[in-house]
Amino acid sequence: MTSAEVSAAAVSAGGTARPGETGPGGRGPAGTRRGRRPRLPPGALPYLLLAPAVVAELIVHVVPIAVGVWMSFKELTLFYIRDWSKAPGRGLGNYRVAVDADGAIGADLLRSFLVTLAVTLLAVALSWLFGTAAAILMQDRFRGRGPLRALFLVPYALPVYAAVMTWAFMFQRDNGLVNHLLADQLHLTGGDRPFWLIGGNSFWALVTVVVWRSWPFAFLVLTAGMQSISRDLYEASALDGAGVWRQIRHITLPALRPVNQVLVLVLFLWTFNDFNTPFVLFGKAAPDGGDLVSVHIYHASFVTWNFGTGSAMSVLLLLFLLLATAAYLFATSRRRPAHG
Repeated sequence: MTSAEVSAAAVSAGGTARPGETGPGGRGPAGTRRGRRPRLPPGALPYLLLAPAVVAELIVHVVPIAVGVWMSFKELTLFYIRDWSKAPGRGLGNYRVAVDADGAIGADLLRSFLVTLAVTLLAVALSWLFGTAAAILMQDRFRGRGPLRALFLVPYALPVYAAVMTWAFMFQRDNGLVNHLLADQLHLTGGDRPFWLIGGNSFWALVTVVVWRSWPFAFLVLTAGMQSISRDLYEASALDGAGVWRQIRHITLPALRPVNQVLVLVLFLWTFNDFNTPFVLFGKAAPDGGDLVSVHIYHASFVTWNFGTGSAMSVLLLLFLLLATAAYLFATSRRRPAHG
């Protein structure tokens, strides 16, 4: 009996072939075992690996958005909280109420939208400016640069609730640190102690806290982006007589253009959707100067118990952010050179 016949007899009898022995057809015992495993169709492995992320995305984002859109077409008030399915349909009624600037609800939403837009534009501009200035100043090596960088990132690393509550105590009228510094030490308010958490000053208090929390992120991103700029460019420009401002204008800012494109968009979306900062700083009843859209929608949904109108406001906010993002990407991509 030949060796191949011996191996075939061992495999057919359920035994294990020894190394060096070949199976039927010359494939060997290992080849026989691989042939029995189920194999994926060609190209299916990437989809299989992405499947858990897709399922998580559907559960966390897509399903709540779909439910919110469904709620926006319902008259979902306090009377139907126990059984949402019995809420009568309202068609586009909630949307008409939300965009009616002559009505009370629409006028309040428009005012909240304008306040949110002003806070966002001002906070993004200041955060980007402070982050860029700090990143440029920290670009050259000097003693203490590492600890100073770490100190700059403290506001970004602190929990949002702890940081904003600290600012709320600092903005107190009678015992706050801000009024103590401005009124008692610097005498800039003529002896008066202004309110910061109510009235018109609430707008500037909110901008201060948002910028304080956001600029370290801009500093971190821009510092990372500057690591890819070759020092040879600065040395060559210095030999040609270029000063600091000229280097920033013609080397630093053009090299950081792709980074800034993403950074400004992220800061805009984060600030426009920010709920934690105004909610912790002012509470449920935010003053007009700090009434961001996110807090306004919360108030319309969970304080007045009109979830249908609140959902319609949320859908309108989502559409605005999608259009703003698309317009921003279209405008900034057109300015980019063809080789970039």
